[in-house]
Amino acid sequence: MIETIQFDEKGLVTAVVQDANTKEVLTVAYMNKESLAKTIESGETWFFSRSRQELWHKGATSGHTQKVVSIKADCDKDALVVEVLPAGPACHNGTTSCFTEIVQQNDKVGSVEMIAKLVEVIEKREQEMPEGAYTTYLFDKGIDKICKKVGEEATEVVIGAKNRDAEEVKWEAADLIYHLLVLLQEQKVSIYDVLYVLEKRHEEK
Repeated sequence: MIETIQFDEKGLVTAVVQDANTKEVLTVAYMNKESLAKTIESGETWFFSRSRQELWHKGATSGHTQKVVSIKADCDKDALVVEVLPAGPACHNGTTSCFTEIVQQNDKVGSVEMIAKLVEVIEKREQEMPEGAYTTYLFDKGIDKICKKVGEEATEVVIGAKNRDAEEVKWEAADLIYHLLVLLQEQKVSIYDVLYVLEKRHEEK
């Protein structure tokens, strides 16, 4: 694979690092042949620092390593997308992603990224159990209450659909997804494992 990559005149190729689960772009860095080889060999990201003119292993100091899931080249083979499972923030500022500054934003649209955010919030609620939070209430009441809510919200979606009420379906479906994520957290089943099942089924077809 390395021999097919089109490194630039400085021997570098742009590497876009993306969270394999959430698909959020974490950072953009550079690799040379050696760092790319180390990345493939070790299963963790290695880059080339243009300022220090040396290789660096992401997370070697901070512990915020990135386990490589896949490496893909674009059609010209002069840029890479590296999908990873991060063990912590990607940015030296402590943020999940380096891309936090909004240059322009028009009307917001829904994104699957919201699923990842909800998962994080629900996990945190179960760990901290803040008083007054609805998610805390659900975990406190236990699996019977959570299952009941999933059933109720699923029924509400069905009723909205039977009534041809798109607005009701939208809101009730949102409630169903939230409660289903709470159920998955209570059961310690990762939503990403569920998505993997869907991917496998799709591949089999």
